[in-house]
Amino acid sequence: MSVTQVRAACPHDCPDTCAILVTVDKGVATEVKGDPEHPTTQGVLCTKVARYVERTYHPDRVLYPMRRIGRKGEGRFERITWVEAIDEIAVRLGEIASRDPQAILPYSYAGTMGLVQGDSMSLRFFNKLGASLLDRTICATAGATGYKYTIGSSIGTDIEQFQDAKLILIWGGNPIASNLHLWMRVQEAKRRGAKLIAIDPYRSLTAEKCHQHIALLPGTDAALALGMMHVLIQEDLVDHDYIANYTLGYDELKARALEWTPERTAETCGITVDEVVGLARLYGQSARSGEGTAIRMNYGLQRVRGGGMAVRNIACLPALVGAWRHPAGGVQLSTSGSFPTNRPALQRPDLLAGRAPRTINMTTIGDDLLQEASPGFGPKIEAVIVYNANPLAIAPDSARVAQGFEREDLFTVVLEHFHTDSADYADILLPATTQLEHVDAHLAYGHLYMMANNAAIEPIGEAKPNTEFFRLLAARMGFDDPCFRETDDELAAQAFDKKHERAVHFDWESLKKKGWQKLAMPDAPFAEGGFPTPSGKCEFYSSSMARDGLDPLPTYIPPYESAASNPELARKYPLAMISPPARNFLNSTFVNVQSLRATEGEPHLDIHPNDAARRGIAHGEMARIFNDRGSFVARARVTDKAREGLVVGLSIWWKKLASDGKNANEVTSQRLTDMGRAPTFYDTLVQVEKASPSTRDENL
Repeated sequence: MSVTQVRAACPHDCPDTCAILVTVDKGVATEVKGDPEHPTTQGVLCTKVARYVERTYHPDRVLYPMRRIGRKGEGRFERITWVEAIDEIAVRLGEIASRDPQAILPYSYAGTMGLVQGDSMSLRFFNKLGASLLDRTICATAGATGYKYTIGSSIGTDIEQFQDAKLILIWGGNPIASNLHLWMRVQEAKRRGAKLIAIDPYRSLTAEKCHQHIALLPGTDAALALGMMHVLIQEDLVDHDYIANYTLGYDELKARALEWTPERTAETCGITVDEVVGLARLYGQSARSGEGTAIRMNYGLQRVRGGGMAVRNIACLPALVGAWRHPAGGVQLSTSGSFPTNRPALQRPDLLAGRAPRTINMTTIGDDLLQEASPGFGPKIEAVIVYNANPLAIAPDSARVAQGFEREDLFTVVLEHFHTDSADYADILLPATTQLEHVDAHLAYGHLYMMANNAAIEPIGEAKPNTEFFRLLAARMGFDDPCFRETDDELAAQAFDKKHERAVHFDWESLKKKGWQKLAMPDAPFAEGGFPTPSGKCEFYSSSMARDGLDPLPTYIPPYESAASNPELARKYPLAMISPPARNFLNSTFVNVQSLRATEGEPHLDIHPNDAARRGIAHGEMARIFNDRGSFVARARVTDKAREGLVVGLSIWWKKLASDGKNANEVTSQRLTDMGRAPTFYDTLVQVEKASPSTRDENL
């Protein structure tokens, strides 16, 4: 038969990690659909991945190695061979490494979430070379750190239990756009009588479909959690037995929470006292009744100064009321900690051979590329290898990022599918394979299935998997360790620790045939404690935090940029701005797929009618959004979806596809969170004005 069906997995930065069936006819992929047998995918794909064939065969695919012939950022290249590309890269990196290999920096993130094509052979190469390490913080490390201090690891409520909950708090997320298969379960819970409450500064698509929306001020989630604790404790809605047996530090927590009266909480969060009290009572009473009481946190709420603490505070709530007793209770931020991945085998840190290279934070790449050599910083960055990332679009303080990549003395290699904003700054641009063209193994951060991706088609043009590029480069540079000759299947076979009880019977060949295998996890992971913390309990008081110089108890850390913490800045820039994902994009992926971009339209700014009226901005007019870091323009949508004092720029647009060649990261900062060294994208004050006629004319 000429028509076959291949089992695959979605590689993108989404909790759902869908199981996919790819139809192939005479070597050509003709259809991508969800696997109806996979318990979480259930045959359903989001609009983005449902069009993956369109993306794979896109006419703008990078198909051949290329060398820059124009100015950096201009995007002009000439075709070269793979041999020429590898030779030039090896010579340049060799020259730099002879002086100090730390002057070479990898820059990657979650362009693929695959354990093989993500960071396996690539990190083997950089470890052997002794290059600078990259602190991959751009998305989730603040929340993950706060959660780990409290719960012990990124383990939470199984998505397959949510339909049995009777109360679901969707806190800081928009699952309709970014967690579709959870939303399917939540909708089923709603049909069974569950109450849904969205906690989000913005009335998102998800918030519109919930029974209640609490529109707190950005960066105040930690305060709301403390206010809930106050009410729960004062009204004795806590589970004393669960607290006594499975938690640590309740007395200290109680003293702290009693400082957060409903009145103080409401004032801090910009909501009403009734909202604080009503939410806490409903949460406590639901858990006390023995019904499933679940919280789905997402990473939006941790992209502020106190983001790690906010996640920590919320993570305390299920233990306070005993919600973990029920399989449909507790909290989910991420399930990634459930997977016994074998990263040392994949990444081979032993290849460092005792060296301890410096670490560069990917969030501060704008400043770091402009740093001169110094004893504190180390050598100036002379080369960057970009793969699975698009820093020119996604990194904060975008003007600084562009300034860094414009350096003529910076050697930049980019592995890409398309001519992204970052690809335009490459000295050497290399064609990478898409998910349909290579092998990979996946975990998930929204469900509990190990996943396999089989290559459905041969690589298009001269595209190569990331792994093959680093194999070729390692060989050219004389790295003769046997690990650099391992195939992708051999790498995938090492992805999970088959000795671990959760990955019992893991076998790569079997996983490839089936496509997926569920971890051996209990339905209610912490029903009887067993938290993977130092104490084995949910730690309201964390000695680890105290040792790390942090407040060991839940507290509130105000945003860097707010009227409360910086009144002078707030007078100059009175509007808070957040930039959550647009429904039809995934970070900066899919922006160039015409059908998806046509649906999204153009960059928009949602602004409250009162804020728009004060500025003389009418619906549909172009607005200029600015602060001391930069500016961008967007089409104003006057709507009460944005609470007063807040503007919302759904993101992340490629800059080259925006009318002014800019996106929302022109105004975001490189400041870091309280823990986890993560970005503060949603901790941003701006001013908005009607775009001048000259600005409008330039951008039509």
